[in-house]
Amino acid sequence: MLEIEVLPSSAGSAVIERVTALVNQVYAESEKGLWRGSTDRTSVDEVAAFVRAGEIAVALVDGDVAGSARIQRLDDTTGEFGMLAADPARRGLGIGRDLVTFAERTSREAGCREMQLELLVPREWTHPAKQFLAEWYDRLGYRVTHRADLAEDYPHLAPSLATPCDFLIYRKELA
Repeated sequence: MLEIEVLPSSAGSAVIERVTALVNQVYAESEKGLWRGSTDRTSVDEVAAFVRAGEIAVALVDGDVAGSARIQRLDDTTGEFGMLAADPARRGLGIGRDLVTFAERTSREAGCREMQLELLVPREWTHPAKQFLAEWYDRLGYRVTHRADLAEDYPHLAPSLATPCDFLIYRKELA
């Protein structure tokens, strides 16, 4: 049975380490070829800080972490989800979709009228995982509202890129 909850600030180190490993595993595959070497998406310290802030939701299957997402508030009317990861061994169970639905509902209940996400994409070629995600977000009702150069907005990440990349900002109105 799938359950989704925001991790309490008291979450133990084993859960934080599992979320960190899952996010890094999923991003290593979905961003293969975009980064030089094996750049991790996140760290245990970063995930622990997000947990303390009440920003990490986890999908649990029989008590085991099967997915996660960071949910944050950007301003008075806008929520954002990121670091979305679903266990590849459980693909097809709707874990990602359920995490997005949870993020939208949580943000709506907090008074947000719009949801945002960012998707990193290579500028000069099509990445299969990124194409899949772009089409999936479109089916979920998200629309690209802005394209930005990663090197301009995140200059500290630019040296780690293996190829020029942009990030697409998607938005969706929360009814």
